[in-house]
Amino acid sequence: MEKVKLAIVYYSATGINYQLARWAEEAAVESGAEVRVVRIAETAPDAAIDSNPAWRAHYDSTKNIPQAGSEDLEWADAVIFSVPTRFGGAAAQAKQFLDQQGGLWAQGKLANKVVSAMSSAQNPHGGQEATILSLYTTMYHWGAIVVSPGYTDDSIFKAGGNPYGTSVSQGQDGKTVEDVEDAVKHQARRTIQVAGWVKAGTQSN
Repeated sequence: MEKVKLAIVYYSATGINYQLARWAEEAAVESGAEVRVVRIAETAPDAAIDSNPAWRAHYDSTKNIPQAGSEDLEWADAVIFSVPTRFGGAAAQAKQFLDQQGGLWAQGKLANKVVSAMSSAQNPHGGQEATILSLYTTMYHWGAIVVSPGYTDDSIFKAGGNPYGTSVSQGQDGKTVEDVEDAVKHQARRTIQVAGWVKAGTQSN
């Protein structure tokens, strides 16, 4: 069977979701997938970016990463999204990217994509679950197949116990980097596994 094609689509202001994306990439490659890591375009004005030195530094250091486009979603068998939470929902940059996918949706090209999502927020109860669930709501409209980590591995509990997708807070809430990394990698491997089943079933029909 052909390799599973995975697009990891992320938006990151100061680097947290970028790191989650890179961990997912590492696990996916180890699982034999063909992987694209692409960043959602920054839409904030320079004044906002310059107001936070960490935001400016991360923006400047990741300009070389390809910008996410509809072609990445069309190419992929599976997609992992990693986006920060803003006031209990996905960052506007991510929402704008999703809103631009009406053309693919209308052509049925997003149906049966295997999808999973991750998020971050400033504190442990900053809306990460709501953000991930709202992303999945969009995916349901696509007709995509949502793959949550559930409680399928001990790493989920160690990272905070979010069954919808790996989520972190800036202070980590007592969780170690390794705890979060393990959960992200398990989620990525699970996504690849399910995408492989779907791909094999599609090719056999």
